Amino acid sequence: MRHTAHFKVFCLECYKNKHQLKGIEAFKLFKEYGVLDYLSTHYDVLHTLGASYLVEDIEELIAARR
Repeated sequence: MRHTAHFKVFCLECYKNKHQLKGIEAFKLFKEYGVLDYLSTHYDVLHTLGASYLVEDIEELIAARR
């Protein structure tokens, strides 16, 4: 569980930095579109991927759920 928390923070920070958001703004997006649950559910695969791919995957997930 500890690893998934660190992973979620890593993904949040990468996304936040790319989109020049404040932490709370990125967190609200992640909560609203179920990104945090998605990251937990698919941790086994996702944690092996690079930051650029993760951000792209998150962008696609948010776009699909809008």
